[in-house]
Amino acid sequence: MFNTIKKYFLAWRYKRAVRKAKELASIFGMKYYVISINGTLKVVPKQTIKELVKRKRFRKGVTVDDIEKHALFVTT
Repeated sequence: MFNTIKKYFLAWRYKRAVRKAKELASIFGMKYYVISINGTLKVVPKQTIKELVKRKRFRKGVTVDDIEKHALFVTT
């Protein structure tokens, strides 16, 4: 029972994040990613990811393409 409720809750959060990413992409014309960070779903623009990679926020050797491959959803 608990696992079923947990699945529905996670699916609802995923749908909400995807909807937000699509809305922001249509408004601003930028590419947005839905990424799981510390157990929560974050909607992040590609521009911000580029800045964080330049500032060495991620491990050495991580590129924007790596993050895009692991993203749960990518707007076009």
